[in-house]
Amino acid sequence: MDFITNFPLFTIMLSLFSGVLCYMLKGKAARRYTIFYELLLIVLVSCVLVYTLRTGEAFTYVMGEFPAPWGNEIRAGVLEALLALAFLVIMLCAVFAGYRFVDTDLDESKVNLYYSLLNLMTAALMALVWTNDLFTGYVFLEILTLTSCGILIVREIGRTTLAAVRYMILNLLGSGLFLLGVVLLYDLTGHLLMVPMHEAVAELAADPAVMPVLTMAVGILTIGLAIKSGLFPFHYWMPDTYGWATPSSAAILSSLVSKAYIFLLFKTYARAIGFSVIGKMPIRNILLVLGIGGMVVGSMQAIRANNINRMVALSSAAQIGYIYMGIGLGGTSGYTAAIFHILAHALTKSLLFLTTPRLAEVSGDDLSFKALQGSGIRNRDAGVFFTIGALSMIGIPIFAGFASKLQFGLAAVESRSSLKLILVMLALAVSSMLNAIYFIRTIIRIYARDGRDMQRAHHRAGYNIPMLVLVGANVFLGLFSWVIIDLIHKGLNMFAA
Repeated sequence: MDFITNFPLFTIMLSLFSGVLCYMLKGKAARRYTIFYELLLIVLVSCVLVYTLRTGEAFTYVMGEFPAPWGNEIRAGVLEALLALAFLVIMLCAVFAGYRFVDTDLDESKVNLYYSLLNLMTAALMALVWTNDLFTGYVFLEILTLTSCGILIVREIGRTTLAAVRYMILNLLGSGLFLLGVVLLYDLTGHLLMVPMHEAVAELAADPAVMPVLTMAVGILTIGLAIKSGLFPFHYWMPDTYGWATPSSAAILSSLVSKAYIFLLFKTYARAIGFSVIGKMPIRNILLVLGIGGMVVGSMQAIRANNINRMVALSSAAQIGYIYMGIGLGGTSGYTAAIFHILAHALTKSLLFLTTPRLAEVSGDDLSFKALQGSGIRNRDAGVFFTIGALSMIGIPIFAGFASKLQFGLAAVESRSSLKLILVMLALAVSSMLNAIYFIRTIIRIYARDGRDMQRAHHRAGYNIPMLVLVGANVFLGLFSWVIIDLIHKGLNMFAA
């Protein structure tokens, strides 16, 4: 069974190898290979999840068998395996459900390049989930940024080029700030591996004179990852980035890439700095306020959006705010709510972004709300899938969104702060009301008859099967949230150990 401890490394190395291989294959062959190897990675990560659950312990894989402080490490526990498995399932569904638009939106000679970039992106996602040292995190942070820009610009239309340039500039700014924060922490502690850094930070934090410098280093690092993940007020790149990307790219960027940045930040807080030290800094309170601001402002901007993709993209800004609000609340309940919402939002947002182009397809390829009237009747499968995703975003019971908002409410109650309780409850109420305004309005629009030809579109299993997987996972999180929450609790216990 110890052979399973190699599997996290295999997920990174296989993805890097697959990125090179797919570039040498033709478009269809690259797609088939990508689907096959993503399935293989799902099996490997599932084995890691089962292994860590059975042993009750996380394990560390030392790269090259070099001890600290020279070696690089990857670490796997229940929490890392759970997120890696969710990321891979969503990646596979996005590739499966969106491949027809990849074939139509991209030049035929660029299709294999697209899948090559996706495989390199998968390597970066896996590395950010498994890494146990900050420098490896930075390296794959850059790979994730470059591949994200690549899957945007490969579409080769003016708006995607502009969006990719804007995305690149802001993300490089975020990467630079993250690197500066890492350099300052290395200068203070002499370590890049998370566990030795944690021990050194605990000693430094005992000296009040060092805390301002330590706070500045962690604050700079936090700002960098906040920019990259789209926390308010750094979210203005989202509408063009998600709105003009090909559907698979929009689903992956919104559901996975932004969440990987947040998880790296969470891991840095937990394993490199320590939650006890973070609690002495004002950073958590700032994240709480900015998260609540994002929840409200993102939703208000979504109401004013003039097409469905921009609306869903701005909704992402609001949902990122939820996650940061959970981190700002702190405590086991706050962190559990934040991790749970990463899963819930990733599943739901991919469902929405893979559906909107199908509705536009039967509306003259027009994403404007006026053109989409009746599209849910013309394309019933897409209409149902969009409705389920929208209801989850609103927070209707039985869906993941409801269970997620319930966790945030419980976390606010357990914070033992009347001010935080009032702020969070008001934010949840206002944000849910705003969500309902723009999502219910859209549902009514797509099911309102407009007198046009009601010839229906039909989908092959290649679209419906992955969409049903996403719907099933969403409903599972809504009805059996306690199963996932129990896994998150076990993962958090291993995570901070």
